[in-house]
Amino acid sequence: MNAIFDYIYRIGFHEGLKFLFELLLIGIVVYVVLSFLEGTRGERLFRGVISIIVVGTAILFLVVKQFDLPRVAYLYKGFMIAISIIAIAAFQPEIRRALIRIGQAKFLSVSSPQQLSRSVEEIINAVTQMATVRMGAIIVIEQQVPLGEFIDTGVKIDSKVNAELLKTIFYPGTALHDMAVIIRGDRIVAARVQLPLAESGSLMGKQLGSRHRAAIGVTSSADATVIVVSEETGIVSLAINGSLTRNVSEAQLRRQLTTAVAETSPLVDVDVDKRKEKPRPKSARTDA
Repeated sequence: MNAIFDYIYRIGFHEGLKFLFELLLIGIVVYVVLSFLEGTRGERLFRGVISIIVVGTAILFLVVKQFDLPRVAYLYKGFMIAISIIAIAAFQPEIRRALIRIGQAKFLSVSSPQQLSRSVEEIINAVTQMATVRMGAIIVIEQQVPLGEFIDTGVKIDSKVNAELLKTIFYPGTALHDMAVIIRGDRIVAARVQLPLAESGSLMGKQLGSRHRAAIGVTSSADATVIVVSEETGIVSLAINGSLTRNVSEAQLRRQLTTAVAETSPLVDVDVDKRKEKPRPKSARTDA
């Protein structure tokens, strides 16, 4: 500790301001990275790497300055290079996601609040009708994190969100009914999209079908919102941040979709608490 205090006393006013500016700049960079990784598995990994770097550098500074160990300093530099290479490999999906986000020209979007509000109602209409007839479906609402790598696995559509189109896509026996649909803003961008299934360890003993596992899987690594309609029971589920909520009501679905699709405050001027919802019978069977 004495070495640190001596260093602080030795630096002048100008150097002190420079030192504080550097700390502020580093803090801003770390905050931006953590904000980007928030809710993903990369967040914990990044925190671990930063902890190793900060603690290791502090210890090395004290030890090397106190006992004059140039070889230890040299080995630590090699260790830091190895850590950097490992971090680049480990953060490959997040780095690719960041580059895609930087390349996106969001200012070209022409979706109006009215269009986004209409999309919410079209999705709710489709989900309600599919739940009534127990038509299985999985609808992914893309948000800040792009899902281009998953869209490429499906059939690109690029059509306005429409309840009849969604019901047609998921109608049993059609060419596109299997797998997922991805919606971006007020557009259906792709159908028959293959999503990653959740790892068995993240299900905590739950027996879920492939649609629900896919919903948990994609929301564990992205900020998407996923709606799942059970083919066996007609129950509507909602997956967010790797967590699955079962038996979601129409009011809950409207509140979440308004935020997810519009990415802002609720755009639909509707008192959802006063809407009359038809009770859906609960089933003791395991949802698939």
